[in-house]
Amino acid sequence: MGERPYVIDQMISAKAIAARIEELCDDIRNEFADTEKLVVVGLLRGSFVFIADLVRELDMSVEVDFIEASSYGDAMESSREVRILKDLRGAIEGRDVLVVEDIVDTGHTLHHVINLLKSREPAKLRSIALLDKPTRREVDFRADWIGFEIPDEFVVGYGIDFAQRNRNLPYIGKVRFTNDA
Repeated sequence: MGERPYVIDQMISAKAIAARIEELCDDIRNEFADTEKLVVVGLLRGSFVFIADLVRELDMSVEVDFIEASSYGDAMESSREVRILKDLRGAIEGRDVLVVEDIVDTGHTLHHVINLLKSREPAKLRSIALLDKPTRREVDFRADWIGFEIPDEFVVGYGIDFAQRNRNLPYIGKVRFTNDA
């Protein structure tokens, strides 16, 4: 498959993301005020930048773990079949857990992961997503906290990739193909 040329138009600036993370962390601290140590679970790979900024801003005791689930591969469309590629290292039974996702699109991945983690009987289980595309939802699921609601656009940056590229952009950008007829 030949690569189609594209450009990236900035949608959400690094400054706007940082400001929103501060607001979200206030809510998270309030929700988990009585928690001895919060288990923050990042969904790899797209959430790694978001989770790093989130835990640095939280100023509370946290333990970080990761789970890798896939429903995209290198495609632009979800396959709707969620596979767990890497599971948590630690137990979460009886613990307070925050699941961190980069983007909720169809909802299949986060819904699957939340149900999997619920079965492990955490004391409290909440979720946060940097981006939400509600017009694409196929599963009745909404994260407890959303950074930004966005239209149905293919986006990259701030950890989110297109075929393993553009994760390192400090902002969220919309992919626009330059040779579309």
